[in-house]
Amino acid sequence: MDGKTDNDVLLHACCGPCASHCVPALRALGREPVLFFSNSNLDSREEYDRRLAAARALAAAEGVRLVADPYDPAAWERAVAGFEGEPEGGARCDRCFRHNLGRAAAAAAAGGFAAFSTSLTVSPHKNSPRVFAAGREAAERTPGAPPFLEADFKKKDGFLDSVRRARALGLYRQSYCGCKYSKRREDARTRDAPAG
Repeated sequence: MDGKTDNDVLLHACCGPCASHCVPALRALGREPVLFFSNSNLDSREEYDRRLAAARALAAAEGVRLVADPYDPAAWERAVAGFEGEPEGGARCDRCFRHNLGRAAAAAAAGGFAAFSTSLTVSPHKNSPRVFAAGREAAERTPGAPPFLEADFKKKDGFLDSVRRARALGLYRQSYCGCKYSKRREDARTRDAPAG
């Protein structure tokens, strides 16, 4: 990951659809993103591969580089151990943010990036101040890490733009966060939904 400029940002990409808004938003700020797909929280290798394929399709469409972090669900399980019973959006999610953004901070440090950020904040289901706190903590705890760029990508209809752009690019768009705990919640919601 060498050859960076002062404007390069390593963008943790939770998925292709979310990042589809973030890439042009960062470019509008004069920054050039490199996608970092690090999502060991995903509940299966199959889901990881589907989301990685969508991120690769976005990278090709936008002409940006993509770096894929190895899938290591055991490391993620250790990071959230003891918080398995937390509700969606609770303390388990904070630990998940810290894990994934810690991986991004380490990759940004190793690659000599000027900053790192995340596409997580484009989602209306993610609390941006909590994501920012995890990003700042990751930067502080990682030797040589650049600053975390706090960008609230959901502002100015960022989420709606991500939905529109993902549809236009034909990107796979998931119906749940990605971890096995959110998958169980989505499965229960779908099972209990009234027919119609």
